[in-house]
Amino acid sequence: MTGIDSVQLKGVIVHKVGNPTRGEELRLSANALTLNDEIVSKLLTKYFLGSFNENEQYHFTHISDLALNEVYTYVTQIFDNPASFEAQSALLAHFLYNKSTHVKVKEGEFYVAHFDDVPFGNSYVQAVGLFKSESKETFLKVFPHGQSWEVIHEEGVNINKLDKGCLIFRQDRENGYVVCVVDVTNKQQDTQYWIKDFLQVEPYADSYHHTNNYLSLCKNFITKEYPEKFEVAKSDQIDLLNRSMDYFKEKEDFSMEEFTREVMHHDEVIDSFMEYKKNYESAKSINIEDEFAIHVSAVKQQQKGFKTVLKLDKNFHVYIHGRRDLIEKGIDEMSGKKYYKLLFDEES
Repeated sequence: MTGIDSVQLKGVIVHKVGNPTRGEELRLSANALTLNDEIVSKLLTKYFLGSFNENEQYHFTHISDLALNEVYTYVTQIFDNPASFEAQSALLAHFLYNKSTHVKVKEGEFYVAHFDDVPFGNSYVQAVGLFKSESKETFLKVFPHGQSWEVIHEEGVNINKLDKGCLIFRQDRENGYVVCVVDVTNKQQDTQYWIKDFLQVEPYADSYHHTNNYLSLCKNFITKEYPEKFEVAKSDQIDLLNRSMDYFKEKEDFSMEEFTREVMHHDEVIDSFMEYKKNYESAKSINIEDEFAIHVSAVKQQQKGFKTVLKLDKNFHVYIHGRRDLIEKGIDEMSGKKYYKLLFDEES
């Protein structure tokens, strides 16, 4: 998240949340942190907010009534009555503790924070943040000892690596607020307790999520399903990845019919892709529209994961950016080894 220099950290409280199935405790703090040190406040703000992608927005949900979503209700109380901050943080910690029963859930510090002047679009709003640190790192501390120096080790939290976070903007309350989420640990389907069980959030069906989901779908199909269903060379996979990414970079709007015709070409590949899309949506519990506006930020984010490198043993890495017709593959009769022939005009 950018532009956080103006953010005001109004209050933070820390609770210790364990895993009840391992006999670990829930230990509640009696009071919020004393934020007299401006440097500490700035470091906490960076730790809390630095990892969020403000374009990737969610909202609170509930199967029957939004008011029954516990986190939504407790956060609303903090917005409406800031004096209840500590009491509501304890209720949030209790609820998280009750949802931390999976065997892979780790004990950690649970922070509840109240912010003001958080950038949101073209304005600045209040926000409540929920964060959990599960990973500890070892640090060396050098200190003076008489006429010499000594070194000890300490365990602590890396402020550049937020494990789990949720930032709730005071916007669009009636639809479950606007929420940003971070979850870099326990990404397996059975351990997503932070997003599914605790927060109970779903992504907004907007252009960012449609673009992001469709590019993830394409990447998974091309790298996993495509080579299993069809006999294709690695260079053909990379070519299809390039064509998919080029479509999203060059167009302003997405059309399923146009995309499959221009990128997939062959009917049997299109049929396989459409079947994969149906299964992908079902497995991910999402619905990707057939037409939507392409979001530039989502394209830039996904481009990092589109690997277009052809790795040949441990000797060569060939970066392929286009023009599959200028690559020829064959087998050398003398050595029996495979080869690629690259046709080009000049080198640089």
